[in-house]
Amino acid sequence: MPQHPFDWIDAQHERQLAAGLVRTLRPRPADSALVDLAGNDYLGLTRHPEVTEAAARAARRWGAGATGSRLVTGTTTLHARLEENLAEFCGFEAALVFSSGYAANLAAVTALTGPPGPDGTGTLLVCDEGNHASLIDGCRLARAEKAVVPHADPAAFRKAMAAHPGRALAVTDSVFSVDGDAAPLRALAEACRESGAALLVDDAHGLGVLGEGGRGALQAAGLAGADDVIATVTLSKSLGSQGGAVLGPAKVITHLVSNARTFIFDTGLAPAAAGAALEALAVLRREPGRTTRVRAVAGELHRRVTAAGLPAVRPDAAVVSVRAPSPEAAVRWAADCRDAGVAVGCFRPPSVPDGISRLRLTARADLSDGQVARAAETIVRTAPAC
Repeated sequence: MPQHPFDWIDAQHERQLAAGLVRTLRPRPADSALVDLAGNDYLGLTRHPEVTEAAARAARRWGAGATGSRLVTGTTTLHARLEENLAEFCGFEAALVFSSGYAANLAAVTALTGPPGPDGTGTLLVCDEGNHASLIDGCRLARAEKAVVPHADPAAFRKAMAAHPGRALAVTDSVFSVDGDAAPLRALAEACRESGAALLVDDAHGLGVLGEGGRGALQAAGLAGADDVIATVTLSKSLGSQGGAVLGPAKVITHLVSNARTFIFDTGLAPAAAGAALEALAVLRREPGRTTRVRAVAGELHRRVTAAGLPAVRPDAAVVSVRAPSPEAAVRWAADCRDAGVAVGCFRPPSVPDGISRLRLTARADLSDGQVARAAETIVRTAPAC
């Protein structure tokens, strides 16, 4: 008798259960007393009254959804204004908004490889091994040669690109989501320019946190607006909304409109999300101190947990990574923190490329000093024995 076609799922579930790698959904209430160090609301704008009112106003005017792809009916004047404002704020010539940061990264990587050159040689994608899953998936989907190089190693990028006779595109996060460390962007740009390669940077964790007034890691590195640099951002972290965007030279954005599959065939970003992101950008312009505050909170969390002897990576932006002895210990630690009133992220294989489980703490600009102290004390008190 033939097996059921999904019997393999049961076997995989048992293996994941034994390894402490089963993931579960936990719906959260609208209001919670937890100190939230798990979400990515870096600047505390998700519930900002002006941001939520802008979302509601956009929904009332434009409807609950975009109604279609951006090329059919899904583009509104809100989308156009958001693209203009994002490009101007971050220092790029043009921008294109997508329904998510994931979709933006898939678009940028797959559509910018291009056809083979006159000699038949295609584009080489050089990908940092610590990149976010969306960049990795983009590289996998792209019809291009690929090289995965050691984490944050400009020499490795340089070597891979120098060995390739055709075009190359270097792909990296600006701030890596697992440990919160920053990429050496200036050195990577220099390596790219030696080979005539382009540089694609996912600035999801840099926008709103790094650069002058939160203008991002590329602005801080002096690379914003360069004609050989492309950035992607998400609207769901510092801007408290949802969606993503690609920023770069105008001709690159024009190319994406006609060639990026996650733009052409996906429903446009909901008007409410576009309206919220626009208002969040306006708040950030008026209140640049939020950028300074979120970095200060991250530094204080790191100082307190390391002073207690816990192994944590020094944050380059808003993410503090605290290592756990095992996946099971990380899950239990996160649960103990939650029971004590503090929500933390729990990262474990296969989400972490090095196989090391962690608690991931995301700083927020709207946390009080008392909340930061309480959260750090809870994390230290509930820490498992190494």
